[in-house]
Amino acid sequence: MKRLEDHESFEMAFLNQLASRRLTGSLVFGGGTMLRLCHELPRYSLDLDFWFYNETDFGDFFGRLREASSQAYEITDAQEKFHSLLLEMRRARGTTKLKIEVRKKVATAGTSEQKIAYSPHFPTQVLVRGFTLKQMFKNKVSALIERGEIRDAFDLEFLLRKGVDPDLSHEETNAVVKRLKGFKKRDFDVKLGSIILPDLREYYRVNRFTFLEEKLTFEKWQSKS
Repeated sequence: MKRLEDHESFEMAFLNQLASRRLTGSLVFGGGTMLRLCHELPRYSLDLDFWFYNETDFGDFFGRLREASSQAYEITDAQEKFHSLLLEMRRARGTTKLKIEVRKKVATAGTSEQKIAYSPHFPTQVLVRGFTLKQMFKNKVSALIERGEIRDAFDLEFLLRKGVDPDLSHEETNAVVKRLKGFKKRDFDVKLGSIILPDLREYYRVNRFTFLEEKLTFEKWQSKS
């Protein structure tokens, strides 16, 4: 856990660096790391994912992002791809790398709000703009269906426990449930177990995603009654 705690401190330090250079106002924070830092998601997340808040010159922004990052960290990779801006950095040689992805897409109006990023492993809070929990649920449904990663299912269950109402089509519900049934023991023991807090590991080994599956199945049944 110490390695993950140190990495989370790195994430917060990077966000703080962006804020000090007035770059966070152009971005919408998303992904599991946003849920972790802004809503206390009980798992660690290793990358930072962003969308744009408004229309922006991608090349110009990427230049400012690289400049701000290089002042504090060693950049190990920087690419402007067709769909996104990718930046990878580390604090020093031999330390864990932090990957940043900024999608070349403007977040839909009304899907984001101001939030405070916080970690017990970093002394400063950072004001950011992040997706609403309702929008995060939609994003995570798409992610789970497309890539089938167990961390996305964990995040969906977390969002349901936070009170987000599922709003899925019949096809989406079936696709999500199919993904849930496809996870193996190793997925829970290794892939999920390595990133969630210790006191939750045994629960998910035994119960898997029963709560999430029952909730989605109940909503599906309720819509037919």
